[in-house]
Amino acid sequence: MRRVLILGGTAEARALAAELAADPGVHVVSSLAGRVSNPRLPVGEVREGGFGGPDGLAAFLVGERIDAVVDATHPFAQRMTASAAEAAARTGVPLLVLRRPGWQEGPGDAWQRVGSLREAADRLRAPGAPTRVFLTTGRRSLPVFTGLPGVWLLARSVDPPEPPVPDNVHVLLDRGPYTVEGETALIREHRLEVLVTKDSGGRMTAAKLVAARELGLPVIMVNRPALPPGVRLVDTVAAAADWAQG
Repeated sequence: MRRVLILGGTAEARALAAELAADPGVHVVSSLAGRVSNPRLPVGEVREGGFGGPDGLAAFLVGERIDAVVDATHPFAQRMTASAAEAAARTGVPLLVLRRPGWQEGPGDAWQRVGSLREAADRLRAPGAPTRVFLTTGRRSLPVFTGLPGVWLLARSVDPPEPPVPDNVHVLLDRGPYTVEGETALIREHRLEVLVTKDSGGRMTAAKLVAARELGLPVIMVNRPALPPGVRLVDTVAAAADWAQG
């Protein structure tokens, strides 16, 4: 039986696990980092928690006789992807990266693409920059944006950030999918002037971009980190399933 390890708790990872689990010739093991409380679990065998870097992951691949690895982590899980690439290279286990397509700017959008969270924060320090910010870059990124003079943040995340939370930050705990109507109402209620987000892609959280376009809100979009050299990439679950089965 072919043993496939799927890294990540994304919607694509769950869909891939379901498809592979239906194949009697494949045994699926899904690995979740454990950073989100009450995660949506995939079908099949599930392990939670980190591996301890590339050394631990390499040992797991060998010890569990893994035949193939699909990295379906979040597009910004740069450390995990780097560990997967190194562990696969050491052990000779084939690796595929599955990433949903990124968002593309369209007519009526006013996006500023930046290379990092730090650069996004610097844009908010510029003279005349908007001061009421809709921040959807995740709870772990909040320290990058604290201490901005005169800036008020509505920070949305699935789980609460580590305390203390500054007085100029309002934390909104919520989980997608979101609607355009809901995002529009949220922006109006809090009188938000700019959206800061990461190019995660996908439909579950894209409604905020439509709402921003319709309301004329500028968007600061953080680009995805580059993949390790030589890594094979696909952007659909079907392509990843074909590869893993073959």
